[in-house]
Amino acid sequence: MSEMFRISITHSVTRRYPPATAFGFPPNPLATALHRALPAKAPIMELTPVMTRFILHWGEMGSRWGVNRTVAQIHALLYLADGPLTAEEIADTLTIARSNVSTSLKELQNWGLARIAHVMGDRRDHFDTPRDIWEIFRIVMDERRKRELDPTLTVLRDSLLDESSHKASDAAVLKRIRSTLDFLETITEWADEMKTLPPETSMKLMRLGVKVQRVLMR
Repeated sequence: MSEMFRISITHSVTRRYPPATAFGFPPNPLATALHRALPAKAPIMELTPVMTRFILHWGEMGSRWGVNRTVAQIHALLYLADGPLTAEEIADTLTIARSNVSTSLKELQNWGLARIAHVMGDRRDHFDTPRDIWEIFRIVMDERRKRELDPTLTVLRDSLLDESSHKASDAAVLKRIRSTLDFLETITEWADEMKTLPPETSMKLMRLGVKVQRVLMR
């Protein structure tokens, strides 16, 4: 290879592919675009001692009510947070596996206690929860009714209507079933009426009930 040809090739390659030692690593356009598109990682939410105590207790109470402890803790965090949180922020704050957070959020959504919220400039899903304690109470009571009370009412009614299966010895049993049905239907009607009242009125009725009970107990 002649010296002139070698110099020509070297000059051409150097122009097209400048060496990193001479010019530094050239920026990667794709990596730059992806970096700009991804939102900056938010700092972990700092929990105060009182927040930690509340979240831990809410999780403990949830397990006693038949709700998964992690599900209850995530609900408590959403309730105390100033705004919607991403699944990543929840996982980092509570030190919970991301997969566990996703499963728990789906369960909260099924209960109506978590909803997706969108934040301007951030494509990620954020999750929020009602912060009105009366709204939370009504949501929980409605779900409890659908899952527990309504099926029980159906069984009790069917048991009373299925007269072909009744025997003479079932008189006392049917009486107890009818009494149970009357009680549960009364509770259901009362709950339906309470749901139509404003929270302030509901609170007044509850306080009035406490005062009446104290008078009757004297």
